[in-house]
Amino acid sequence: MQLNAEDGGNRKFIMVQIPEECDENSEAFKAGYKNIAEISKERIRRAGKKILEGECHESWNKDIGFRVLKVDKSNMVEVGKPPDKFVQKELFQSTDNIREDRSPEDLLFQVLLDWGVDLTLPIKKETIKGHEVFFVDGNALTACFNKEGEITEDFCKELAKHKPLRVVFRDSGFKDDSAKINVEQIFKLISPQTDVKTI
Repeated sequence: MQLNAEDGGNRKFIMVQIPEECDENSEAFKAGYKNIAEISKERIRRAGKKILEGECHESWNKDIGFRVLKVDKSNMVEVGKPPDKFVQKELFQSTDNIREDRSPEDLLFQVLLDWGVDLTLPIKKETIKGHEVFFVDGNALTACFNKEGEITEDFCKELAKHKPLRVVFRDSGFKDDSAKINVEQIFKLISPQTDVKTI
């Protein structure tokens, strides 16, 4: 960040930190930092703030932002059991293939990873017809992960007007079978270049 500020560059970096717990007697723990990763994030924030207070190259975009990603299990529920291991009452739990504790942002970043999309691309969140929609790098990828029964044909028509290269929905998010079946036809009519996927 300092070099970018000095010469107007656009260098990027990746920092990896294990969230090792701070000793309860340490100054960091007393200051409210539970692990080393939290200290690292604060150091980046402070470094960026200090750099902005100094002199900056006139062509530098003053970008001191960063994203924090955490390694975790897949967002998808593991359903790889042999048929004789399934219990009938468990079948209803398999209607949604996404873990219950996952946020739309979790799903978005898994899609970006699965499709090999650069994780540093700009992401914008908008509300369209009451639905939270992510736009990655303008219209390179559009995603809506609303829960069961919320995605309608009218919403899909509105989303298609943005003409994204790719669009992804949560499989269980469609209001009914008609909306789910017709989504591809809607995009073929309004935005034929869009690749439509569900997870």
